Amino acid sequence: MEEHFEEQHPERKRKRRKLRVGRVFITAAIFFMMVIAAYSYFQYKQGKALTAGSKIDPGEFQGDLLNPQEPTRENYLLLGIDNDGSGKYRTDTMMVLSWDQAAGTAHLISFMRDIYAQIPGYQSYKLNTAYYLGGVQTAKETISGMFNIPIHHYAVVDFDNFESIMDIAFPKGLEINVQKEMSEKIGVTLKPGVQRLNGKELLGYARFRSDEEGDFGRVARQQEVIQAVKDELFSVSTVMQAPKVAGALDNFIETDLTSKDELTKVLTVIAKRKLDLQSLRIPVEDSYSFTSYRHAGSVIEIDLDKNREAIRSFLATP
Repeated sequence: MEEHFEEQHPERKRKRRKLRVGRVFITAAIFFMMVIAAYSYFQYKQGKALTAGSKIDPGEFQGDLLNPQEPTRENYLLLGIDNDGSGKYRTDTMMVLSWDQAAGTAHLISFMRDIYAQIPGYQSYKLNTAYYLGGVQTAKETISGMFNIPIHHYAVVDFDNFESIMDIAFPKGLEINVQKEMSEKIGVTLKPGVQRLNGKELLGYARFRSDEEGDFGRVARQQEVIQAVKDELFSVSTVMQAPKVAGALDNFIETDLTSKDELTKVLTVIAKRKLDLQSLRIPVEDSYSFTSYRHAGSVIEIDLDKNREAIRSFLATP
């Protein structure tokens, strides 16, 4: 009787089999997601444990509102700070990263530290003094006010921590083509040639300025390191390291983003394997001169209108 029933209704039997296959697939997918979540959680915690006690205090921050016409573009103020020995910090590195998540593009603007800047609430001084005087908010107001760039988020890293960040994120180092021997005032000796640099060597490479190029060469090398970081992010080993890196960044880098935001953004960048990163240095060519002030020393005096226009054109949506 039972065999007769199944022969009479073969479609029901097939439906039950499809349902079983569907249940197995859904169960496997849920299990896989749980494993990934657990792996990410423990990697994140491991990253935090590696960097405990490394917090810095950049002060209060108030970001600008997103442009409703470009809701997927966010501008990040990136600052690399260095203790001058008194417990106060100046910014050796000042960049704005404009990231359009929808388009998969990123525009990186580097600002020379010796630009003579109009610092809100203070006397005009070198741009790298803005953070020293009033923390991240003053640095933000100085750059956004001078160059008409809205800034939505920030990230500040102490150069004392940069070496560890690079070693955690890229345990095999980053490939860099060192153009000349470098050793003066950077704590390492670098020989010419294509090679993989560890965290200490990368920091030395990015900070070297004891040649005829001075700060201009240093800014170019900092942008080169950022490009190398971007390229290495897309390797399989880095994808597996992403949660640990996010955990390390939570202690090593001070930002207005939450831990969840940080992890999400790191994974989003990695997922966009063809992220297009373009770079610009401010001041642009033929827009500056060197001068000196008694209270500020040697500075770079810039043509503000020409540099604002260069930034506007650089960030313009194609």
